[in-house]
Amino acid sequence: MRPCIVVETCITPGQTFVNRHVEHLFGGAVCVIADRLTPNVPRDGRFLALDDVPATTMGWLKKPMAQMIGYARHGSGNIPWGRARRAAIDFLNQHQPDVILAEFGPQGVALAPIANAVGIPMFCYFRGSDASSRLRHQHVQRAYRLMMPRLAGVFAVSQFLLDNLASVGVTHPNAHVIPSGVDVRRFVPGEKRPGSVLGIGRFVEKKHPLLTIRAFAEASRDHPQAHLTMIGDGELYEPARALVAELGLAEKVSLPGALPHEQVRAHLERAEIYAQHSVTAGNGNTEGLPTSIQEAMAAGCLIVSTDHAGIPEAVTPGETGFLVPEHDAAGYTDALARALAMPPRDRAAMSMAARDTAVARFDNAALLVRLETAISDTLKRG
Repeated sequence: MRPCIVVETCITPGQTFVNRHVEHLFGGAVCVIADRLTPNVPRDGRFLALDDVPATTMGWLKKPMAQMIGYARHGSGNIPWGRARRAAIDFLNQHQPDVILAEFGPQGVALAPIANAVGIPMFCYFRGSDASSRLRHQHVQRAYRLMMPRLAGVFAVSQFLLDNLASVGVTHPNAHVIPSGVDVRRFVPGEKRPGSVLGIGRFVEKKHPLLTIRAFAEASRDHPQAHLTMIGDGELYEPARALVAELGLAEKVSLPGALPHEQVRAHLERAEIYAQHSVTAGNGNTEGLPTSIQEAMAAGCLIVSTDHAGIPEAVTPGETGFLVPEHDAAGYTDALARALAMPPRDRAAMSMAARDTAVARFDNAALLVRLETAISDTLKRG
């Protein structure tokens, strides 16, 4: 089986799941179609950047009309046309993939008409905002509904996202829940530091980092050894630093900014507790099933998080962690306090249960096989 991967930007460090498909799906993608390529991408002819396809003067003049046609036929003005469309068709005819996998909803909408034109079966993977905040726009709902009959199947990282899509009439008879997964052979428990709490992710509204800092400040009052490390950057990073100073937490809270993946893994190995207060952002953006939570479970961290998006599909309250409603500051503080106060024996049992869950359900090698099997079975059925 020779796959073609479709993605917005190739290759980016934050999209390890996409990079893994490029490298390993059915032995490695025969080709990749992206809007743009990063300097990390080898220029060996297997990668097409649609943004690099030059448009003619006549093409620029015809662009408004082409966008109107795209909206009418496909629900989107971002459908490749003119030289870009011809370049994509020629590229696919040159490499002759057996199947196309679009890694996000918008890329599926853009490439499905071209996949149909050249007769290559296509699947689309939904991962987060593409099946949450984007669904607030009626033109996106229409584009997805028009796309569904053009696909051989769809995947989502959580049932929550499939339910989101179904709530606006976007369904497919061949739909599968397959999390992105993590490498459970690399993310393993290490020597845990007593009282260590870790958070990973962008400092943005969806992660609610300021609530986590305030909750930790209250929960750790009776635990002088407790220490919170929050890795990441973003628009709320400076407000978070200011809050740490305001609360006098300089000795108990570390905000190192964004770190390389290997350093993040080392922090996970040593952390006892993983804290992430995910919420639905004001624009409707949600998690899918956070990779960081899957990594934390593989590293034997007990999870303190929220009943949000796909998180309850991973975390079993009382067995692998604690979940509270979104924006429940008091409940979140209490959950952190309970986690910090757990007897070592109970904490070790919860840590082992988290690790066992990750190995059983989030091993990316096993999930890759599931994805390949679902695709192969669909194509066998014609």
